[in-house]
Amino acid sequence: MTQAEIAQRFQTFAERECRDSSPFYEYLSLEIAQTPAILELCRHARDGQPIPNLLFGAVHYLLLKGIDHPLAAYYPSVTDQPKPFAESFADFESFCQTYETDLIPLLAQRLVQTNEVRRCTYLYPVFGQIHQQTNQPLALLEIGTSAGLQLLFDQYAYDYGTGETVGHPASRLHLTSVIEGTGTPTLPKTPPPVTMRTGLDLNIVDLTDADEQLWLKALIWTEHRERLEMFEAAARYVDESALELVEGDGIQLLKRYATQTPDDSILCIFHTHVANQMPLAVKKELLQVVEEIGQTRNLYHLYNNVQDRYLHLDAYIDGVLTEQTIAETDGHGRWFKWLVEDSVTTSS
Repeated sequence: MTQAEIAQRFQTFAERECRDSSPFYEYLSLEIAQTPAILELCRHARDGQPIPNLLFGAVHYLLLKGIDHPLAAYYPSVTDQPKPFAESFADFESFCQTYETDLIPLLAQRLVQTNEVRRCTYLYPVFGQIHQQTNQPLALLEIGTSAGLQLLFDQYAYDYGTGETVGHPASRLHLTSVIEGTGTPTLPKTPPPVTMRTGLDLNIVDLTDADEQLWLKALIWTEHRERLEMFEAAARYVDESALELVEGDGIQLLKRYATQTPDDSILCIFHTHVANQMPLAVKKELLQVVEEIGQTRNLYHLYNNVQDRYLHLDAYIDGVLTEQTIAETDGHGRWFKWLVEDSVTTSS
């Protein structure tokens, strides 16, 4: 990737991802887009990785490890009284130059992996819809599972601003999200039963490894204290739960693990914000493999970032494909806009 292409990545990241969410990273992204030395550094990232997230994660990781540099004074996750971010770029540039030899292997070897458990707020009503339609327990098979946080969606409580909490009422983790627009999903009071929780990933994150957990924390944007707290609460559930997390190519492994679906359960293949790292040919291969599985057993495929950024639900029932565009979603799950015609409300 050329410097110009990387610069455009940072420009787009600032405008589409950071605006109204991370003023600090928005500011840095716009400055980086005009700084050849940092753009050149970013060329060490492996193909397919979201470069802005990777660079900010790598810098944040080194700061969280305790590197002593003036840049740390601007990070709310590192200091209780951060300096104004508008004065930070000179120190950011200095940090990248000083610790280039530490940053290069992080950029070349680390992956940007799902750590946003609040995305479960839009998965919850969809999984409820699937259970309502099939009257079967769910067998979850996730591609790009990272540490498996979303496989435990039924262990969390949910608040959508309706005045009622749904999900797991005694959960230590309460997730909130705003439903925008006029469409409203049916929100089951209790989560559907789950009989299988299998996650596939090129690099499974072991949360018992302090360094791996620190990397996931570093990927959380520095101002986002609430996201960090949610991650830490969800991580404790992973410690307590029986998950099957398998390292390898999720598409290549998909058929094998689909055959492990219990006979009384409906297979739910899902992934969030993973396909944006897949080349077009790989996306097409994924859809083809899911279709092949759908010719032999009933399944639902829930995903985004394949055709577009919307959340989609494809159902293969008796070999017949039905497609729905479910929602427009925020990358961090803070809000979603429901696009399916549905009755408003909470079901028991």
